[in-house]
Amino acid sequence: MEAGGLVEGVVIVMDLDRFGEVVEERGWSEYSPNPATGLMTLLVERFVSKWRAVVVYGLDPERGTEEVVLEIPLVEPEEVLPDLEEIRRRLNEVGVGVTIAVVRGPVGLKPARSRREAYYGTPARRLAVRLLREAKRRGGNRVVVG
Repeated sequence: MEAGGLVEGVVIVMDLDRFGEVVEERGWSEYSPNPATGLMTLLVERFVSKWRAVVVYGLDPERGTEEVVLEIPLVEPEEVLPDLEEIRRRLNEVGVGVTIAVVRGPVGLKPARSRREAYYGTPARRLAVRLLREAKRRGGNRVVVG
């Protein structure tokens, strides 16, 4: 274990693409699970269970999950890529894109108290968010590794 309670692992940030537009186009609810957010919740819950990931922020079974920040200790990005690609593929099947960023670095392994802390609380999270935003600007719907 490193100083400050951090260990090496991966940070994963996922965000549905153009979610507000998709909700409006299809007449879906923003405030309860819809086909995209309900599926994302289910897929993330399975991923968390398989990898023993820590949900830092965003998993919301009551409203549906639009964005999520996860941390997994003692794994490399390459190990989780097939499962992340499968999440992307399954969401694409219901007609929505998702951008996923994976970064190796120190992970704190505890839920964040706020969205700001979840996104910017560690250098690895900041990098993951930056990669996510860059990928979204380039069209999104991809898994990027940093």
